[in-house]
Amino acid sequence: MPLNRSQLTIGLVRRGHSETGGAEAYLKRLARGLSRAGQKAQLFTDASWPATEWPWGQITRLRGETARRFADEFEKVREGNGCDLIFSLERVWRCDVYRAGDGIHRSWLRRRNAVSSAFQKITRAFGRSHHDTLDLESSLFRGGAGRVIANSELVKREAHEIYGYPEGKIDVVPNGVPLQEFRDTGGLRETKRKNLGLAEEDIAVLFVGSGWERKGLRFARRGVESLGGNFRLLVAGRGARRLRDGKFVRILGAVRDLPAFYAAADIFLLPTLYDPFSNACLEALAAGLPVVTTRANGFSEIIEDGVHGSILQEPTGVEQIAAALRYWSSAERRAKARPAILQRASRYDISANVAQTLTILHQAASAVAVSGKIRNT
Repeated sequence: MPLNRSQLTIGLVRRGHSETGGAEAYLKRLARGLSRAGQKAQLFTDASWPATEWPWGQITRLRGETARRFADEFEKVREGNGCDLIFSLERVWRCDVYRAGDGIHRSWLRRRNAVSSAFQKITRAFGRSHHDTLDLESSLFRGGAGRVIANSELVKREAHEIYGYPEGKIDVVPNGVPLQEFRDTGGLRETKRKNLGLAEEDIAVLFVGSGWERKGLRFARRGVESLGGNFRLLVAGRGARRLRDGKFVRILGAVRDLPAFYAAADIFLLPTLYDPFSNACLEALAAGLPVVTTRANGFSEIIEDGVHGSILQEPTGVEQIAAALRYWSSAERRAKARPAILQRASRYDISANVAQTLTILHQAASAVAVSGKIRNT
């Protein structure tokens, strides 16, 4: 179909839905931004996505019991769907632009195996879901994706080194969040801390993550428990439901009012084994919190160690985690760092992400239109 340069119909692809999922939050923020920019969006998803959570255009639902089944079903409708281009946030067989927001699965498996037992490695080796994910990932990075958007240099480097995907076809667009939502207003901090039972002298260390194994919750817990005293670890996320509270740890489960928890916290901690670019870390930065995370988190590329938080070399270093928490436990140090933290966060509003992404999508749509004309001549 002819391309209108001022308006695109963009097919967005994402399987699954979680009320507290970071990928879902980003997709909705992106769709809202694209709509405000005058673009049209069509969502290709499965039965789990609520219609009320997609007011920006048509929804095409596909069977998605497994990642492979969803990709197979999407392949059947990939062409002839009325879209100017397909922008997938999901691993599928082919698309015009792929946003590798979930990172490189092969890299994550390598990092996880490095801290796993022999039994765990053997069990995972026979896991069907991992094989399917790797097959889809390989298809995209070995020709299936016309162009790739990575949310960090970490992901760009791994896509090139592991799969040989051309660096010139990878654009790095960092995550973005609606900054104003995470600014502390009025008595939000005091009210939330009171509701959580935190004393004035307590140092609230916040951990947010639904995949607690990958996010390094066990190391966060050990780090806080090794300090004891007035340190308190608050854990928000679906993956933490199986864990129990402790003397210095409180398991909150999935929460919706995250801005209030950021306001109540003093330090944000995510000793992740692997994260392409943690959205939660960026939200914490937007709230003015020092962020303690690892080199294995693409987010670490946008902060300076000792200025906006602390960058750990390894997630397993409990002593290093404890040292970073002890460093940022000083209220005076946090107050002095807060202006620099907020200034750094100001570069990553969701509007900047949408603008960069839309520029890339327009370029990709032009290439798709040209290739279509060539095929038809």
